[in-house]
Amino acid sequence: MAETVTALSDQLIEHLQQEALTLLSTIDHEHGSPTMNAVSWLFAKDASTIRFAVDQRSRIGTNIKVNPLVTLTYVGAGSVHAIYGKARLVAEALEEVPFKLVCFDINITEVRDAMFYGARISVQPEYEKTYDKRAADKLDTQVFSAMRKA
Repeated sequence: MAETVTALSDQLIEHLQQEALTLLSTIDHEHGSPTMNAVSWLFAKDASTIRFAVDQRSRIGTNIKVNPLVTLTYVGAGSVHAIYGKARLVAEALEEVPFKLVCFDINITEVRDAMFYGARISVQPEYEKTYDKRAADKLDTQVFSAMRKA
């Protein structure tokens, strides 16, 4: 049986210090079923905490308020990583951001390698923003700065 890991490795912390595509799973507050959303405004505060922000109108916030248990899936650093934890509200609205974002911390309870046996991730998924690059960079800078201050 594999040892239970309850914190991010140094390699995962490094990868999660920059904007990274991750999948956030919550339990839908209306249907009780699992639901998943892609998120990118997140960073590892330390080995046991990940902070993220989402639009205040997103169902993610309501889902977490009803059931704070979440799973964050990160594809990179050679594998698929399932990061389990309990989310808690940090800020209802981030200051100095042009629209309302809600900010949460995930207190990590377990980190698992979720890649199937005999394989590794050779290329990390990439994405590109489809709106004005300067506007995207400016917004990202505002959001990450506000998240670090929250």
